[in-house]
Amino acid sequence: MLKELFVREAVKRGAELEGQELRLCGWAHRIRDLGAIRFVVLRDRSGTLQVVFKKGETPQEALSAALGLREEAVICVKGVLRRAPTREGFELLGRELEVHSSPLESLPLEVHDSTKATLPTRLRYRWLDVRNPKVSAVFKLKAWVARKFRDHFSALGFTEIFTPKIVATGTESGADVFPVIYFGKTVYLAQSPQFYKQMAVIAGLERVFEVGPVFRAEPHHTTRHLNEYHSLDIEVGFIESYNDVMDFVEGFFRRIAEESHEVKELLEEHGAEPLRVPERVPRVTMRQAYEILAEYGKKVPYGEDLDPEGERLLGNYAREKHKSDLIFVTEYPWKVRPFYTMRKEEEPQWTYGFDLLMRGLEVVTGGQREHRYERLRQNLREKGLKEDDFEYYLEFFKHGAPPHGGAGMGLERITMQLLGLQNIREARLLPRDTERLTP
Repeated sequence: MLKELFVREAVKRGAELEGQELRLCGWAHRIRDLGAIRFVVLRDRSGTLQVVFKKGETPQEALSAALGLREEAVICVKGVLRRAPTREGFELLGRELEVHSSPLESLPLEVHDSTKATLPTRLRYRWLDVRNPKVSAVFKLKAWVARKFRDHFSALGFTEIFTPKIVATGTESGADVFPVIYFGKTVYLAQSPQFYKQMAVIAGLERVFEVGPVFRAEPHHTTRHLNEYHSLDIEVGFIESYNDVMDFVEGFFRRIAEESHEVKELLEEHGAEPLRVPERVPRVTMRQAYEILAEYGKKVPYGEDLDPEGERLLGNYAREKHKSDLIFVTEYPWKVRPFYTMRKEEEPQWTYGFDLLMRGLEVVTGGQREHRYERLRQNLREKGLKEDDFEYYLEFFKHGAPPHGGAGMGLERITMQLLGLQNIREARLLPRDTERLTP
């Protein structure tokens, strides 16, 4: 009986299926001629398998079709699985070949080696680039991280929410937002689900999470910024302090580390090491970070934010001193945090805000939120913002809001750091930046 399988299953069950007729479909990944023999490496989403078309063993019709085959043609092959005579493993002796479609022109990049093309070329022809197993591994790993996020927080009693991406005002300040014409009125694409996940906590859901797109109209031209990306967000009610939020974040990354054996092949495809998470991820205040960086010869003005070099050096510190790929930086300056961040009572120039750095790059931003109505109004005034622009948000806090906090995690940045990618655009299937709107 003819069996239709994915390539990986055929390879894995080789001894069991030896001598049986199989039907496999995919792309002609590589083609090699040796006179009377044509070797075609068949690729599908699960892996690759060599198919042999040999004069005297393959019917003439199939042999002729194989001789006219071009790389990246979409094909289905029927044949008999056998042990490869010149190497370990199994191969398929081709009996029938069906060509569904074939490239109409020369390929703009070599699929089997697409990462050697320039990044603009790869992004321009993304449908070809992602056929490369090394590239598709990025998106399989990314999907795994998102799934682990959902599984992890669902198991902790969090409720998944789905918030609007068309909003009345910007989350941070109204700056760096994309305006949208909405029935004749100017509204904006959401910078984050911040206001709505806080509302969900105040509404009594208490623990919520979301996986969704966010939009930032920042004209960056860096390897770490995108104008559209996916955020993994949590918000938690009835916390004792922002340390509770960090504990939730740390628990998620520990799970990623502990279960990385599930994606061992994807990590190996990029030569990446599993994430190292110690028993306790180091936590340093911003003021302590200034002192640590000074020891590395890096001077950060007191009260200022970290720059990319500062983050990288703190990543080195965590790796060298704590054998950790992660480090929390806490008590961020008020001047660099949004108005809804809770400030230290005795030192209001500092906040209960934190970042998590992963291998020297900020991948999580979070903290405790200000839940007191009058304090929120005061914070808005001190940031130079108009209360009227945030009236709908302030209303959430008029009817009783519990102490709460949360965090937003950049899915593309986490993927980038797990695999050691050089540019965050590699971690987005179809990235959007200041120049790119297609494909």
